Amino acid sequence: MEILILGLLLFIGLHLIPTLPTLKAGMLQSLGENRYKAMFAILAALALILIIVGYAKAPGEPRFFNSFIGARHGAPLAMVISFILLAAANMKGHIRAWVKHPMLLGVGIWALVHLLANGHEKATILFSAFLAFVVIDLISVLRRGSYKPFEPALKYDVIAVVSGLLLALLVMTFHRQLMGVAVVPWGR
Repeated sequence: MEILILGLLLFIGLHLIPTLPTLKAGMLQSLGENRYKAMFAILAALALILIIVGYAKAPGEPRFFNSFIGARHGAPLAMVISFILLAAANMKGHIRAWVKHPMLLGVGIWALVHLLANGHEKATILFSAFLAFVVIDLISVLRRGSYKPFEPALKYDVIAVVSGLLLALLVMTFHRQLMGVAVVPWGR
Protein backbone atom coordinates (compact mmCIF):
# COMPACT_ATOMS: atom_id res chain seq x y z
CA MET A 1 0.00 0.00 0.00
CA GLU A 2 2.95 2.32 0.68
CA ILE A 3 4.01 2.25 -2.99
CA LEU A 4 0.50 3.25 -4.08
CA ILE A 5 0.36 6.11 -1.58
CA LEU A 6 3.85 7.31 -2.55
CA GLY A 7 2.86 7.29 -6.24
CA LEU A 8 -0.36 9.19 -5.51
CA LEU A 9 1.44 11.80 -3.41
CA LEU A 10 4.04 12.34 -6.13
CA PHE A 11 1.55 12.41 -9.02
CA ILE A 12 -1.03 14.63 -7.35
CA GLY A 13 1.62 16.82 -5.75
CA LEU A 14 3.15 17.49 -9.15
CA HIS A 15 -0.21 18.26 -10.69
CA LEU A 16 -1.08 20.66 -7.88
CA ILE A 17 1.98 22.85 -8.54
CA PRO A 18 -0.06 25.10 -10.89
CA THR A 19 -2.47 25.80 -8.02
CA LEU A 20 0.43 27.65 -6.37
CA PRO A 21 1.42 30.19 -9.04
CA THR A 22 4.31 31.62 -6.99
CA LEU A 23 5.88 28.18 -6.56
CA LYS A 24 5.46 27.35 -10.24
CA ALA A 25 6.92 30.71 -11.30
CA GLY A 26 9.91 30.15 -9.02
CA MET A 27 10.50 26.67 -10.43
CA LEU A 28 10.21 27.96 -13.99
CA GLN A 29 12.66 30.74 -13.22
CA SER A 30 15.23 28.49 -11.56
CA LEU A 31 14.94 25.52 -13.95
CA GLY A 32 13.83 27.14 -17.19
CA GLU A 33 10.71 26.06 -19.04
CA ASN A 34 12.23 23.09 -20.90
CA ARG A 35 13.91 21.58 -17.83
CA TYR A 36 10.77 22.18 -15.76
CA LYS A 37 8.64 20.36 -18.34
CA ALA A 38 11.18 17.52 -18.66
CA MET A 39 11.38 17.10 -14.88
CA PHE A 40 7.58 17.23 -14.62
CA ALA A 41 7.16 14.57 -17.33
CA ILE A 42 9.77 12.22 -15.86
CA LEU A 43 8.42 12.51 -12.32
CA ALA A 44 4.80 12.12 -13.52
CA ALA A 45 5.75 8.95 -15.44
CA LEU A 46 7.56 7.59 -12.38
CA ALA A 47 4.52 8.42 -10.23
CA LEU A 48 2.20 6.58 -12.64
CA ILE A 49 4.44 3.52 -12.51
CA LEU A 50 4.40 3.64 -8.71
CA ILE A 51 0.59 3.96 -8.71
CA ILE A 52 0.15 1.01 -11.07
CA VAL A 53 2.66 -1.22 -9.28
CA GLY A 54 1.39 -0.15 -5.85
CA TYR A 55 -2.24 -0.82 -6.79
CA ALA A 56 -1.36 -4.23 -8.23
CA LYS A 57 0.61 -5.22 -5.10
CA ALA A 58 -1.88 -3.85 -2.56
CA PRO A 59 -4.22 -6.42 -1.00
CA GLY A 60 -7.80 -6.56 -2.29
CA GLU A 61 -9.22 -6.50 1.22
CA PRO A 62 -10.47 -5.03 3.45
CA ARG A 63 -13.66 -3.58 2.08
CA PHE A 64 -14.60 -0.16 3.38
CA PHE A 65 -18.12 -0.32 1.97
CA ASN A 66 -20.30 -2.31 -0.41
CA SER A 67 -20.24 -1.03 -3.94
CA PHE A 68 -23.24 0.90 -5.18
CA ILE A 69 -25.16 -1.09 -7.77
CA GLY A 70 -26.15 2.07 -9.64
CA ALA A 71 -22.49 3.00 -10.03
CA ARG A 72 -21.64 -0.45 -11.40
CA HIS A 73 -24.50 -0.32 -13.91
CA GLY A 74 -23.90 3.30 -14.85
CA ALA A 75 -20.13 2.96 -15.16
CA PRO A 76 -20.05 2.13 -18.89
CA LEU A 77 -22.02 5.25 -19.82
CA ALA A 78 -20.05 7.36 -17.34
CA MET A 79 -16.79 6.09 -18.87
CA VAL A 80 -17.91 6.96 -22.39
CA ILE A 81 -18.66 10.51 -21.20
CA SER A 82 -15.36 10.63 -19.30
CA PHE A 83 -13.29 9.51 -22.30
CA ILE A 84 -15.04 11.99 -24.59
CA LEU A 85 -14.26 14.79 -22.13
CA LEU A 86 -10.64 13.63 -21.86
CA ALA A 87 -10.35 13.58 -25.66
CA ALA A 88 -11.90 17.06 -25.90
CA ALA A 89 -9.51 18.53 -23.33
CA ASN A 90 -6.83 19.54 -25.84
CA MET A 91 -9.04 20.20 -28.84
CA LYS A 92 -10.54 23.55 -29.76
CA GLY A 93 -14.10 22.29 -30.03
CA HIS A 94 -17.46 23.32 -28.65
CA ILE A 95 -17.25 20.71 -25.87
CA ARG A 96 -14.13 22.34 -24.45
CA ALA A 97 -15.52 25.84 -24.98
CA TRP A 98 -18.71 24.94 -23.11
CA VAL A 99 -17.22 22.80 -20.30
CA LYS A 100 -14.08 24.97 -19.94
CA HIS A 101 -12.07 22.26 -18.13
CA PRO A 102 -13.12 18.91 -19.67
CA MET A 103 -10.06 17.00 -18.46
CA LEU A 104 -10.83 17.76 -14.82
CA LEU A 105 -14.50 16.88 -15.29
CA GLY A 106 -13.58 13.66 -17.13
CA VAL A 107 -11.14 12.58 -14.41
CA GLY A 108 -13.73 13.51 -11.76
CA ILE A 109 -16.41 11.35 -13.39
CA TRP A 110 -13.92 8.47 -13.77
CA ALA A 111 -12.83 8.73 -10.12
CA LEU A 112 -16.34 9.10 -8.67
CA VAL A 113 -17.90 6.20 -10.55
CA HIS A 114 -14.93 3.93 -9.78
CA LEU A 115 -14.97 4.97 -6.12
CA LEU A 116 -18.67 4.14 -5.78
CA ALA A 117 -18.44 0.94 -7.83
CA ASN A 118 -15.62 -0.57 -5.74
CA GLY A 119 -15.39 -0.28 -1.96
CA HIS A 120 -12.03 -1.98 -1.40
CA GLU A 121 -9.42 -0.13 0.63
CA LYS A 122 -6.94 0.30 -2.23
CA ALA A 123 -9.65 1.45 -4.65
CA THR A 124 -11.03 3.88 -2.07
CA ILE A 125 -7.58 5.39 -1.53
CA LEU A 126 -6.84 5.63 -5.28
CA PHE A 127 -10.13 7.09 -6.46
CA SER A 128 -10.66 9.35 -3.42
CA ALA A 129 -7.22 10.84 -3.99
CA PHE A 130 -7.99 11.62 -7.63
CA LEU A 131 -11.42 12.99 -6.73
CA ALA A 132 -9.90 15.27 -4.08
CA PHE A 133 -7.30 16.42 -6.61
CA VAL A 134 -10.02 17.29 -9.14
CA VAL A 135 -11.96 19.34 -6.58
CA ILE A 136 -8.85 21.23 -5.41
CA ASP A 137 -7.62 21.85 -8.96
CA LEU A 138 -11.05 22.90 -10.21
CA ILE A 139 -11.40 25.43 -7.38
CA SER A 140 -7.92 26.72 -8.21
CA VAL A 141 -8.47 27.09 -11.97
CA LEU A 142 -11.78 28.84 -11.40
CA ARG A 143 -10.22 31.19 -8.85
CA ARG A 144 -7.25 31.93 -11.13
CA GLY A 145 -9.47 32.27 -14.20
CA SER A 146 -7.09 30.05 -16.13
CA TYR A 147 -9.33 29.57 -19.14
CA LYS A 148 -8.24 30.99 -22.49
CA PRO A 149 -11.12 31.62 -24.91
CA PHE A 150 -10.83 30.41 -28.50
CA GLU A 151 -12.97 30.03 -31.60
CA PRO A 152 -14.39 26.46 -31.47
CA ALA A 153 -14.67 24.23 -34.54
CA LEU A 154 -17.17 21.37 -34.87
CA LYS A 155 -14.60 19.00 -36.42
CA TYR A 156 -12.82 18.80 -33.05
CA ASP A 157 -16.03 17.78 -31.31
CA VAL A 158 -16.54 15.00 -33.85
CA ILE A 159 -12.97 13.80 -33.31
CA ALA A 160 -13.40 13.94 -29.50
CA VAL A 161 -16.70 12.03 -29.55
CA VAL A 162 -15.50 9.33 -31.97
CA SER A 163 -12.09 8.85 -30.36
CA GLY A 164 -13.51 9.00 -26.82
CA LEU A 165 -16.20 6.45 -27.66
CA LEU A 166 -13.74 4.10 -29.37
CA LEU A 167 -11.23 4.32 -26.54
CA ALA A 168 -13.95 3.75 -23.92
CA LEU A 169 -15.20 0.67 -25.78
CA LEU A 170 -11.64 -0.63 -26.10
CA VAL A 171 -10.92 -0.17 -22.40
CA MET A 172 -14.25 -1.75 -21.40
CA THR A 173 -13.62 -4.69 -23.71
CA PHE A 174 -10.22 -5.42 -22.18
CA HIS A 175 -10.98 -4.25 -18.63
CA ARG A 176 -10.87 -7.85 -17.33
CA GLN A 177 -7.38 -8.35 -18.76
CA LEU A 178 -6.19 -4.93 -17.61
CA MET A 179 -7.84 -4.74 -14.18
CA GLY A 180 -9.14 -8.22 -13.43
CA VAL A 181 -12.84 -7.27 -13.56
CA ALA A 182 -15.20 -7.58 -16.53
CA VAL A 183 -17.38 -4.47 -16.77
CA VAL A 184 -19.37 -5.27 -19.90
CA PRO A 185 -20.89 -8.55 -21.16
CA TRP A 186 -18.53 -8.69 -24.14
CA GLY A 187 -15.46 -7.96 -21.99
CA ARG A 188 -12.61 -10.44 -22.17
